[in-house]
Amino acid sequence: MGPRRASNVSPRHLRIRQFKLADLAATYAVFFTSVRQGAAEFYSLHDREAWAGSPNPPENWVQRLSDQDTRVAEMEGRVVGFMSLMPTGHLDMAFVLPDQMGTGVAARLYKALEDAAYSAGLTKLTTDASYLAKSFFTKQGWRVLSPQTVLCNGREIKNFQMEKRLS
Repeated sequence: MGPRRASNVSPRHLRIRQFKLADLAATYAVFFTSVRQGAAEFYSLHDREAWAGSPNPPENWVQRLSDQDTRVAEMEGRVVGFMSLMPTGHLDMAFVLPDQMGTGVAARLYKALEDAAYSAGLTKLTTDASYLAKSFFTKQGWRVLSPQTVLCNGREIKNFQMEKRLS
């Protein structure tokens, strides 16, 4: 049985904002929980351990999120998701807590980043999507270019190269 789904998020209870340094622990906790629990249906425990090995953020975590347009979803003072977009149009990270999946949090985060991409004059977005993220991005108008296998901490993990043309 998967995580319990919360009802759709009321816009007044969800705030989308820019990442700040104080979000270090909370964003990493979202990432770790999303990989370890949310992706369990699609990836083995060994895959998930390679993808998110430690409950503590790596040294480059702040730099990685600070170097991108990173948006955070906050509900009642709690970070429940985040997404990041590189200046090149590559959507690098997209994670929502398992109990918030399917509630509209990811869609709101994504819309904020897609709007930013349009404003920046980008004509195409790309990503390397997990099995779980692939269905979300497909619903947002993305298309799969090809399945791929990536090496993550010595383990081969399958995901999908995807793109969306902006017009």
